[in-house]
Amino acid sequence: MDEARGRWVLFAAVLGSGLAMLDATVVNIALPRIGADLGAEFSGLQWTVNGYTLTLAALILLGGSLGDRFGRRRVFVIGTVWFAVASLLCGLAPNVETLVAARMLQGVGGALLTPGSLALIQASFRQSDRARAIGAWSGLGGVAGALGPFVGGTLVEVSWRLVFLINLPFAALVVVVAQRHVPESYDREMDPRLDVAGAVLGALGLAGTTYALVGLGEGLDLAGWVALAVGIAGLVAFVVVERRSSHPMLPVDIFSSRQFTAANLVTFAVYAALGGVFFLLVLQLQIVGGYAPLLAGLSLLPVTVLMLLLSARGGALAQRIGPRLPMTAGPLVCAAGLLLMLRIGSGASYATDVLPAVVLLGLGLSLTVAPLTATVLAAASTRHAGVASGVNNAVARAAGLLAVAALPVLAGISGGDYRDPAAFGHGFDVAMVISAGLLVLGGVISALMISDGEVREAAAPERASHCAVDGPPLHAART
Repeated sequence: MDEARGRWVLFAAVLGSGLAMLDATVVNIALPRIGADLGAEFSGLQWTVNGYTLTLAALILLGGSLGDRFGRRRVFVIGTVWFAVASLLCGLAPNVETLVAARMLQGVGGALLTPGSLALIQASFRQSDRARAIGAWSGLGGVAGALGPFVGGTLVEVSWRLVFLINLPFAALVVVVAQRHVPESYDREMDPRLDVAGAVLGALGLAGTTYALVGLGEGLDLAGWVALAVGIAGLVAFVVVERRSSHPMLPVDIFSSRQFTAANLVTFAVYAALGGVFFLLVLQLQIVGGYAPLLAGLSLLPVTVLMLLLSARGGALAQRIGPRLPMTAGPLVCAAGLLLMLRIGSGASYATDVLPAVVLLGLGLSLTVAPLTATVLAAASTRHAGVASGVNNAVARAAGLLAVAALPVLAGISGGDYRDPAAFGHGFDVAMVISAGLLVLGGVISALMISDGEVREAAAPERASHCAVDGPPLHAART
């Protein structure tokens, strides 16, 4: 962390993963304009979000395995280029069907670059500096995600297509920095064979389940029931194949760690809630609150500022006292913020109705994200860095995917309800109560199942040095 080469690695990792995180939220603010311009129903808006999240969640495990096998930097760069090309296609889409297809291609690029960014940090930094580097990565990456509504609001005032085209220059910068400054790393013990069956079954399972959940809003037809059956069968078959495969993209032994399993359960609960919030809140502010897109984006600026200022401190706190307390308190603070969002209605005042809610959300996320990420990686061995990162990212994306598909159904939002402030406002309130409950569940799991020892041990100075990259160690041995 104190050397220029280490900071270049961190810069490339943050900027690359930030592209994927930013795009996961930046589109939300543009959804009303996209719907109006392309004549889409609410299900079309859901698929504009879920098309991206679906392929990202389905293939992110494969992306982590590809990086471990064939070079984390190489796969990271390929994913960034793929993401940029797909962004161009999104920006040129003439209809909602083309946009959804291009968004699915974007998700493929995101699945290649996202796990690689964190795995590069895990493999490149010495053990005693990893917690600081991960804290900076999660904090700045979280800022990129929270910046989405702000950036989207600014660009949508000109054209919704710019929210995709803006990715191109940043992707070019990522490629240049990675090629010049990031060392290559591999897991040389991994089986060279790819788990194609696992990747296909995982994708089918998530796609079928998501299609069925989105379709519930209008009532399932025969195609919906078939998709539901295929989705459930695909997920069950995925688990069976991964348990029996000699070269799984999801090694089941990684879940032998109680800490790793618990951290991913917390991830699922927290990111399901956040997926619903970031999808519906910016719509609520525009449709019910009467905010312009730019003002709706600016309303979430406190979340960005708080995460920028406090996330690294949250990682340092977890390193010092252990992750259990931050991971318990953080989701509960977020839940309080979501309950305050019930005050956001027609003519909502920013100072009294919106600001207190987003401040609590930002404080809770600052306390949660870095300790959660550090806990996941500390529970896995270095050789499983890419897989561990991929699993945690897959869990987070799958949670958000299912939330965007299921929450509107549970809240009674469907069809053209996003054009009806009264109907949408009622559904938003129901969705925020459900999401707050998920956050409370995440806090309870942390309190009961997360231990403090592993993150502390990972942060302690090591007696010998090890470098999992080609070439000389980045740091001198510490004795």
